[in-house]
Amino acid sequence: MPHSFRLIDTGLRQGRANIAFDQAMVALRQAGTIGDSLRFIHFEPTALVGRHQDLGLELNLDYCAAQGIGTARRITGGGAIYLDPAQLGWALVCSRKVFAGEDLGSITRRICEAAAAGLSTLGIDARYRPRNDIEVGGRKISGTGGYFDGDVLMFQGTVLVDLDPATIGQVLNVPKAKLAKRDLDDAAQRVTTLAALLGAAPPLAQVQAAIARGLSEGLGIAFTEAETSAAEEDAARAEYEDEIGTDDFVAEIDGASRIAGTRLGHHIGAGGLVSAHLRLEGAAGDRVREVLFTGDYFVTPPRIVFDLESVLRQVRTDALGEAVRAYFAALPPGGLLSIGADDFIAALDAALAAEPVAA
Repeated sequence: MPHSFRLIDTGLRQGRANIAFDQAMVALRQAGTIGDSLRFIHFEPTALVGRHQDLGLELNLDYCAAQGIGTARRITGGGAIYLDPAQLGWALVCSRKVFAGEDLGSITRRICEAAAAGLSTLGIDARYRPRNDIEVGGRKISGTGGYFDGDVLMFQGTVLVDLDPATIGQVLNVPKAKLAKRDLDDAAQRVTTLAALLGAAPPLAQVQAAIARGLSEGLGIAFTEAETSAAEEDAARAEYEDEIGTDDFVAEIDGASRIAGTRLGHHIGAGGLVSAHLRLEGAAGDRVREVLFTGDYFVTPPRIVFDLESVLRQVRTDALGEAVRAYFAALPPGGLLSIGADDFIAALDAALAAEPVAA
């Protein structure tokens, strides 16, 4: 018997308001106020960073300000992206039971394969590419990401319907190491759009129908169209005003690598980019004063990384690897997506080998 989901379209909204609505849906699903849902999302021009990314490193903030492009921080991990009214966002907010105890990696594959099958009905050959992309001919047309919050899954995706690739290059500061890994000169080479593939941008309603069809057939879901509820609008407004819409939240991680004495190390693995911003103390500089991990990785819940940062304070530098491995060994299974202790250790080792930022 198919799972019953409602299908809502929240219309064109400012970027931070969209993220606040995401958070409101998660909280209301946990409380049982709303049921399992698929939401279609439309953005005013917005540059979005992932939950663990450094705002100033990832975005050209001067360009965004000059062009009236908003900035926002997602509640999911992953990399920085640019969205505007020509792009389509979608999100599944549902009970974890829908996926019968599967881990996040397995769920990601199932959802991406279903969405790719739906997009292929538009006349393209869309395919899932691990760890969380949908591609056509090796070029990304959709990125996804998700996490668990208790018994609720939040899983988001985007579809590049029509976009001037040059805009991506102006908005996003893609690390050279990531471009070199794929033998690219700029981020625009990595992506494609439905408009480019089909010769013209299909109506958004047609794209939405294709996504819904793919998810329905691939995941065994029956959708019923519905309107947003007053409870959702009220909760989203509160999330926006209290945290997600504030500059403090969006710039929560910003400029960490520019603090005097910081050692910055990077590691790119199967799970994405991990950067360690490390500050040491002690007469011999052999203890961790603080460490901040940024990057485009996915972990669930995000608290895992924040707690790791706390655990490593005051740890001797020669015991960091042991401390990281012990921390990850104690975590419950199923929360990480293609990333683990060795990735964080490699970033820390690179930071220890780097010269500190001058005062």
